Amino acid sequence: MSDKPAKTNKLKARLPRGLADRGPAEIAATRDMVDKIRAVFERYGFDPVETPAFEYTDALGKFLPDQDRPNEGVFSFQDDDEQWLSLRYDLTAPLARYVAERIGTEKIVLPYRSYRAGYVFRNEKPGPGRFRQFMQFDADTVGSASMAADAEMCMLAADTMEALGIPRGQYVVKVNNRKVLDGVMEAIGLGGDANAGKRLIVLRAIDKLDRLGVQGVRQLLGAGRKDESGDFTQGAGLNEIQITSLEKLYGHQEERSQDFFMAATKEAPALDDDAILRFEGGNEHIIANPRFLDTYDNVFSDSSLVHAGTKELREISDIVRAANYGTKRIKIDVSVVRGLEYYTGPVYEVELLIETNDDKGRPVRFGSVGGGGRYDGLVSRFRGEPVPATGFSIGVSRLQTALTLIGKLDDKPQIGPVVVTVFDKDRVADYQAMVAQLRNAGIRTELYLGNPKNIGNQLKYADKRNAPCVIIQGGDEKAKGEVTIKDLTLGAALATQDTDRDDYLQKQAQAQRTVPEAKLVKEVQAILARRI
Repeated sequence: MSDKPAKTNKLKARLPRGLADRGPAEIAATRDMVDKIRAVFERYGFDPVETPAFEYTDALGKFLPDQDRPNEGVFSFQDDDEQWLSLRYDLTAPLARYVAERIGTEKIVLPYRSYRAGYVFRNEKPGPGRFRQFMQFDADTVGSASMAADAEMCMLAADTMEALGIPRGQYVVKVNNRKVLDGVMEAIGLGGDANAGKRLIVLRAIDKLDRLGVQGVRQLLGAGRKDESGDFTQGAGLNEIQITSLEKLYGHQEERSQDFFMAATKEAPALDDDAILRFEGGNEHIIANPRFLDTYDNVFSDSSLVHAGTKELREISDIVRAANYGTKRIKIDVSVVRGLEYYTGPVYEVELLIETNDDKGRPVRFGSVGGGGRYDGLVSRFRGEPVPATGFSIGVSRLQTALTLIGKLDDKPQIGPVVVTVFDKDRVADYQAMVAQLRNAGIRTELYLGNPKNIGNQLKYADKRNAPCVIIQGGDEKAKGEVTIKDLTLGAALATQDTDRDDYLQKQAQAQRTVPEAKLVKEVQAILARRI
């Protein structure tokens, strides 16, 4: 019989698929980004509100592409009272519940304007750039049926992109109306509750137009499509006549830009903010007047829904242009769908036009980083009365990736804390008093809590913590009432600089100084000031 001890079964440390850990630099960049978004939203008059991450599943509704289970597309469980609870998949459905509970009370006034930021969760197949947990930042107006509310969301989206440092011309807010899409689907025989599931498949197929192109969408509208990995996606099963009718909305984009159909006539007024369409030979057309809406009215002349949708799009166009937002920033694009089923009117999407390379040198175009739309039926589910609403959502996690790649967010390690070293383990209380003195002056500081035996290891620790400086006090310094302050940043720079002797000695004196204890705070503040 063997005397060897049994092998210990260790847990394997592993992160679930579709989730990501985040370090200090990334968190700091998120904080900076969210602060800029919040400033714009508050300038527009929106107030903050928070809702829990969990809601009753029926309150969230079945607006993701679920089939048979109540938790398809979302993370759900049954409580001990057998009620289904789910993690929120967006921030809009919880807001609808929040508002519905408070309408008619003093706790809310309509139109209700609010913003929210937080993580949302999707029980979907993870992949590159597709996570199961991600952050969103939303603004919503509940209680207004005016197209001015939708126009405002588009202007808010444009202003937010520019506040984040994205230049005009490198993003665009694209606007469509689900009534146009619903009217076309009604015209091809996909109206009514019995076809709701098929309509959702169609909408999600068209939503992939930018990525798959017209032919790829055609496959998804028909029998289905096999992607590069070999996975097959079941199609909507439409016939050729139905597919051809749908392609009247977006099919021209295979051959020439939709901007061609927006090019203004010479008589149309132009804004300095309008995009320019340039042709070979030097001809230029101002992209301003959405003339193609007249074409849709004529092609689908029997559809009242199409006419209602194009009318609302014209209203939005008139409002944003009156505020001097031209087609460089906001333009109508009837290929915009938005995947969620609860949208009932105008829908909008923010697309980044910037092309860059990822960390492996591969070309990347980010596409959509935010969107939203009108959802007049979402609050009404709880009330049994009409409650119009519209909102806009920024995909913070996705946009942060884009901004980092194009250099608009600083992802470098943040300045670490000042580190007070422990030269004598019997004097920890003295060192802690220095830490308190620096903290009371508003300086981020920590006491070294590892093994104090080797001062060299403490300096290496401080360097890895990106500390601006370390504080050292041995027995001799203590007897004289002094401390030694070592500027790690300047010291590292001296090690790589090729300078004359006098300059080197001067900087060396700055890099390590012994000062009276009374001047500790002042000297550290001077070092920090040089880092800014």
